[in-house]
Amino acid sequence: MTVQLHKAAATDDAAAIKALIAGGAEIDARDASGATALLVATHGNRVNAAQALIESGANVNAKDNIEDSPYLYAGARGHLEILKLTLSHGADLKSINRYGGTALIPAAERGHVETVDTLIKAGIDVDHVNRLGWTALLEAIILADGGPRHQAIVDLLIKAGANVNLADNDGVTPLRHARGRGYGEIAALLEKAGAK
Repeated sequence: MTVQLHKAAATDDAAAIKALIAGGAEIDARDASGATALLVATHGNRVNAAQALIESGANVNAKDNIEDSPYLYAGARGHLEILKLTLSHGADLKSINRYGGTALIPAAERGHVETVDTLIKAGIDVDHVNRLGWTALLEAIILADGGPRHQAIVDLLIKAGANVNLADNDGVTPLRHARGRGYGEIAALLEKAGAK
């Protein structure tokens, strides 16, 4: 039944998911990669399947072999509907991925403005530092293109109280990174917020 549940998740078949669970399928059973059916649904942004699984009690924090959970993956990929479902069903905001980062950090890096906003409103730690020594603010500058989406994310992070002077492991501040990359709009936002 595990294979069937994972297959139903991959094809967004909510009716099959409900029938399999009613028939005794183990909701958080793992495949070879350690993924639950909910993580399979999240990988494909299969909202109906994810909703059926979450509402049936699937664990939104269950991690696979590479430390991804439905909550973390939805945040990193900007799968907003699934993210909101995980947040309303016990997502652990302190949960970290294989890089030691929260869901906010990859969301900021990848330019998912609404996702960043949603995570901030959920109460996530905006100054969490990952294993690379980077915060969401630093990743929104270092690993981004300086364009409108990342400018909006930097603005959201600043308004949420992110420490604009929290430097990376080499002592380089967000402002120095922004200036060094020629991101004038981001540098201006940081300066206005008191960045050094």
